[in-house]
This record gives sequence, structure tokens and C-alpha cells, in this order.
Amino acid sequence: MDRETRAFAESHFQRLRGRPAGAVGATPGRVDFIESPDSFSYADFFKGYLLPNVPCVFSSAFTEGWGSRRRWVTPGGKPDFEHLLRNYGDVVVPVANCGVQEYNSNPKEHMLLRDYISYWKDYIQGGYSSPRGCLYLKDWHLCRDSSAEDVFTLPVYFSSDWLNEYWDALDVDDYRFIYMGPTGTWSPFHADIFRSFSWSVNICGRKKWFFFPPGQEEALRDCHGGLPYDVTSPALLDSRLYPMRKHCSPPLELTQEAGEMVFVPSGWHHQVHNLEDTISINHNWVNGCNLANMWHFLQQELRAVQQEVSQWRDTMPDWHRHCQVIMRSCSGINFEEFYHFLKIIAERRLLLLAKGMGPGTMEGGVGTGLGPQQAAFDVSRITEVLASVVAHPDFQKLDTSMFSPQPEELLPQLEEVVATAASI
Repeated sequence: MDRETRAFAESHFQRLRGRPAGAVGATPGRVDFIESPDSFSYADFFKGYLLPNVPCVFSSAFTEGWGSRRRWVTPGGKPDFEHLLRNYGDVVVPVANCGVQEYNSNPKEHMLLRDYISYWKDYIQGGYSSPRGCLYLKDWHLCRDSSAEDVFTLPVYFSSDWLNEYWDALDVDDYRFIYMGPTGTWSPFHADIFRSFSWSVNICGRKKWFFFPPGQEEALRDCHGGLPYDVTSPALLDSRLYPMRKHCSPPLELTQEAGEMVFVPSGWHHQVHNLEDTISINHNWVNGCNLANMWHFLQQELRAVQQEVSQWRDTMPDWHRHCQVIMRSCSGINFEEFYHFLKIIAERRLLLLAKGMGPGTMEGGVGTGLGPQQAAFDVSRITEVLASVVAHPDFQKLDTSMFSPQPEELLPQLEEVVATAASI
């Protein structure tokens, strides 16, 4: 990030103060296609898509050097089952059954990759049908479990990735996934975890995307308040079941070709269908641009939990603590872990600024690679959100005695850095 881009970003967030988190300006009428890496900079992406929070698709030229595009695909453009079997056949992978609805998702099982590929071959030979159903390998943490070969190179546009930086620092998890499945596999209507951004690259195959900007999903709720499982279902035409459907604008539709890379903005609900046998690499990520959206989402999640168990508020000891426990089990994070997330990213940025390091890897081997301007911007975004966290009544009910540093110590430290960072 350069100084001019940082100033542009900080001005953008000053204008947004007081507006609802996740708000999008004018919804684009189409998804922009970015043709050439040589003529598209990080600043172009940051200003044109990341800050406005709108989708785009990058051409296959951006991923042509990836090892997975060379090794995982046959000369005919199909998944190279033999290569995958040789290298990963004994890996246990998660598999969803697209033919079975479980709430607004699909039930999962675990199997060896060799067994899934055997199923996939039989599925193709059976005319894309099987008595076992339509099975989709989803959320395989290949990068966490293996570093056996050069699978991909992280695009610079997505390199300010706090979510994976945080989990890498803890060395327990990540949000980097492989998806693969035959024609007809699909992901139901959803918005990404924590209201993160995501990016998705087709290593081979084609996908059909349906995008709805933040807020449009409210018009898709049924008469009971539930969101649809499948936005292509004819049931949505029933005005008695979906009384607000007429107020929903048509989705932005996109067909993603092999090698192309889709940027999915924060809080955009979407549904995705594989039009061919497809393998994709997908990352979820959070940074200063959607941190407020994540915090807004967590507040919504806590309110939903509190409403669900409100009848026990006066009789359950430590009701507020139990709500945080339930929230973490449902959402994967609670207010306490969110504070630790902010703290770890803040400390790493403060270290970079204190050492005056230029662009490149931070101490510890993980960093944004985008230099001190990015670090200063990150600190300013953490400071604004942390101030809201510390002031939240439910955060104030937490036992923070074991936090290090204490929130009331960290926040002034960050505020002081923000005040002096204008000269960087």
C-alpha cells in the first residue's frame, strides 16, 4: 500500500462513520472482468473493489503459473485423478451430500480421497447419477495438512489476510480450502463466515454464481423469517411463502471459467453451481476493510443467542458467560476470541512500525508484505473497532483479568500510534 492509497482509504472510512456496517453504495449492474495483471495494481483493486465492497473476476492470466493448474489437470482440461490419487489418495477429506438438505446446508461425512475419486468416476460413468447421491468434496484444508507441492501463489490483491495470519500464528487452523466435485454439485445460498471476504479460483471446470448485495437477502426471507436454501427454486415464486420476494432485485450472475479468480465481497449472499467437473481453491479472509462488518456480525450473533435463551436470564448463573459459550459453539468465535484476534494483529503491526521495516515478511515469517503504510492503516482500523468492542456492555461483562495486555492498556497505545502515524 502506498501513502496515497492509505489516505484514500482513511477518507473513505471517515465518510462511512454513522452508516450501517456492510452498507454498499450503488449496486453494479454487472461483475467487472479484470483482463491483465500487468495493468492492474494492488491500489486499483483496493480502491475499485475492496473498499466499495463489490465483486470482480480476474482472468486466467493471473493464475497461469500455479502448480495446481499444471499438475492437477489433464491436457483436456479435466481433473487429473491419477495425479491426485498418487499424491493425496490416503488423505481423509470432508464430503457433503448436495442431494440432502440439513437446515440450510448439507450433511457431511469423511472419507479417503481415493474413495471419493472412485465415487466420482462411477458418478461420471453412471451419466452423472448415483444411488449414493450427489457428493461434493468441500472445505478440505490441504494447505494446513500438507505442503508437498507448489499448489498456488497467493495473489498480492488478497495478501492482507488477517484471518489466516491469526490462525497461522496460533498454528491450529486456517481458512484455506479445496473444493472438488462433478457437474451438478453446488453450494446453497449463504454469506461467508464472519462476513469475511473470499476468493475462489477454478483450477479446472466452470461455475455459475448468483450474487446478492448486502440487505437484498432480507427480501428473500420466507413467511417464517427463514432464508432460502436454493434461490433458483420455483418455490420462491410463491408470494404466500415468500411475501417480500417482489422487492428483491435480480442477482448478479457470473459464469467463472477455468483459471479465473472471483473476488466475493463481505456480506454478499451467494449461491454457486458447478457446470462441469470442477476443482477450486478458496480462501476466506478479513482485514481492515471488512473488520467492522465482522464486528457487526458478531454482535448480531450474540443478540440471536441471547434472544434464544432469554427465558433463563434470571435463573441461570453466569447467563452472560453461557451466552458467549453458546455463541462460540455456533459461530466459531465469541467476544473474548475476537479481542485476542484484534490484539495479535495489532501487536504484529506495532512491531512492524516500531522496527521501521519496509515491504516484505514480518518477524515470525508471516506478514502482509505490503509495508508500513498498510500497517498504519491496519492499526487505525483496529483502533476504531476495538474502541467499539471495549465500550460494548456485553464485552464489559467478560472476565478480562487474564487478558494481556488489558483492553484499557492496548487501546490507548493504539490511539497514540494512530495520532503519530500521520507522518509515516
